[in-house]
Amino acid sequence: MQATRQAPAPADRREDLLKEASSHADAAAQAAEQGEIEHAARLILRSLDCERRAGSVGPQVLQLIKPRN
Repeated sequence: MQATRQAPAPADRREDLLKEASSHADAAAQAAEQGEIEHAARLILRSLDCERRAGSVGPQVLQLIKPRN
């Protein structure tokens, strides 16, 4: 019997993504200070992507409101 692997809780996943974003932002600052502008730009984009993904972690709910007659 194979053990099933559970996905991390949304709060944990969000926290991990935000930590990763912070790490990329710090690395981008260092790269920019060293004059590696292209590398810094790529790291900034990675950081922004992590922040975007962190914002969409969790249940997605769509509510449809039916007008009352």
